[in-house]
Amino acid sequence: MTPGDTDLLLVVDVQVDFLPGGALPVPDGDAVVRPINGLQARFRHIALTQDWHPPGHVSFASHHPERAPFETVRLAGGEQALWPDHCVQGSAGAAFAPGLDTARAALIVRKGLQAGVDSYSAFLEADRTTRTGLAGALRERGIRRVVLCGLATDFCVLWSALDARAAGFEAWVVEDAVAGIDVPSSAGGSVAAAWARMEAAGIGRIGTADVT
Repeated sequence: MTPGDTDLLLVVDVQVDFLPGGALPVPDGDAVVRPINGLQARFRHIALTQDWHPPGHVSFASHHPERAPFETVRLAGGEQALWPDHCVQGSAGAAFAPGLDTARAALIVRKGLQAGVDSYSAFLEADRTTRTGLAGALRERGIRRVVLCGLATDFCVLWSALDARAAGFEAWVVEDAVAGIDVPSSAGGSVAAAWARMEAAGIGRIGTADVT
């Protein structure tokens, strides 16, 4: 792949709270910073996403008495996973990862701003109705292909890739520039399930060495 004028690199949620030592760490999450910086040098168009929750967000386990992180609850919009408080607006944990190049990004999309609605996807919030405006912004810039990297493979990268595809963009995920939480289940890990879902949706898989 040789990125051109219709390609965008979408860097998903590479933030302090998702790094080792953060409030909601992704194993080896810090390892994505270097390959992502290398990828940015190859793209003309770059966008970053940033989880940006208000205090007391509905996705926080602390908002639900007698519930613990990683449990699920049923809300009006469906099942909601509960997380430790993370990426609170203006906090140190919500900042981009140290060393991540942010200077070349034309767009920064903040998501999860509504206290009562979670948002994994860069395109569409968890109510599956509220749009972030990213799809329209990309169309105005003539983008046709979205190349995704960042955190986490099995949550925000997965949903962003699926929604990019549903919005009509060609979508690819850079496998050595993502990292996942990998929640275990009876069917196996969530990272493997995420790759299977993306493949079924027509999302491509590529390595950093294949982007020239």
